[in-house]
Amino acid sequence: MINDWLQAMGTVSGQKAAQAAALKDKSSAKAFGITSANVEQVVQERSQLLQSLLPAFSQFCQNRLHTPIDKMLPMLWDLWLPLAVKIASQHQKLQRPFVQGILGSQGTGKTTMCQVLGLILQELGYCSVSLSLDDLYKTYHERLELTQADPRLIWRGPPGTHDVDLGINVLEQIRQSQTPVSIPRFDKSAYGGAGDRTEPEIVEKVDILLFEGWFVGVRPIDPLVFDDAPTPIITDADKAFARDTNIRLSEYLPLWERLDSLIVLYPQDYRYSVEWRKQAERQMIAAGKSGMTDAEIERFVNYFWRSLHPELFIKPLAQSASWVDLVIEIDQDHRLTLAKVRK
Repeated sequence: MINDWLQAMGTVSGQKAAQAAALKDKSSAKAFGITSANVEQVVQERSQLLQSLLPAFSQFCQNRLHTPIDKMLPMLWDLWLPLAVKIASQHQKLQRPFVQGILGSQGTGKTTMCQVLGLILQELGYCSVSLSLDDLYKTYHERLELTQADPRLIWRGPPGTHDVDLGINVLEQIRQSQTPVSIPRFDKSAYGGAGDRTEPEIVEKVDILLFEGWFVGVRPIDPLVFDDAPTPIITDADKAFARDTNIRLSEYLPLWERLDSLIVLYPQDYRYSVEWRKQAERQMIAAGKSGMTDAEIERFVNYFWRSLHPELFIKPLAQSASWVDLVIEIDQDHRLTLAKVRK
């Protein structure tokens, strides 16, 4: 497929077909600033970028994704390449490091997107760093104290289990071009899987920060919504937990204010994440690694839905919030479609 594509792009008819396709996809054209006036240049530059990136991307598909490159090529061409170029352009306009927020629930591909964007940005000559919301967890001992104060926080992840001040300091240092920057990292395997802070990564230069997490950019909602909440928020105790978590979200607003842009990875049905997680765990078990049973996964996911339910927090954000720049919709087979672009 790659050779066929390269041969086609080397012809006038192949270039014209790519230009027509770029203009036909109205959402993509709007998101990435493609017009009839610049489409020829855009396609030519994207084609050149793809060819220079192919060796590194092929190795990435083989070693990280364990997926044939042919399967990933359409997504690379249609989404990841133009998105990386857009992020680079936004960085250039700011004349300072750019902070790109990426919101997505479990299984939406946040980590993969950050890794691919990092490859492309490197090819473009930019120094990018990925930071997960998970890297901002409080230390193991701090979370022990937290659980003693609130036994409902049985797992790390919900609002309240992160060191928000740490995140604010890191993002602020990056935005102000301070160097070097100490990027926090978290070892999920420490303390038998409970996890703990580990040695930070020292970075000399950051042009672009890709900041991803399962509720990055999510904001508090009207607490009255919980009076008639969807499952698994059923009991009075469930509703109390959801309201308290909603209150804790306010602590994260100063962190979200330091985002320059927010992308939402949005499943067509939030319940897909359960099946995606089950598939991943089964693959781990088949490979001889430890993994959760289906019942354990359902308890785990339901816990997070009780804390921040996707229908209550992420759906409204994806549909109407003015601070979301791009919504990428995901179907059950992990196919991606641009669903919303901020005007």
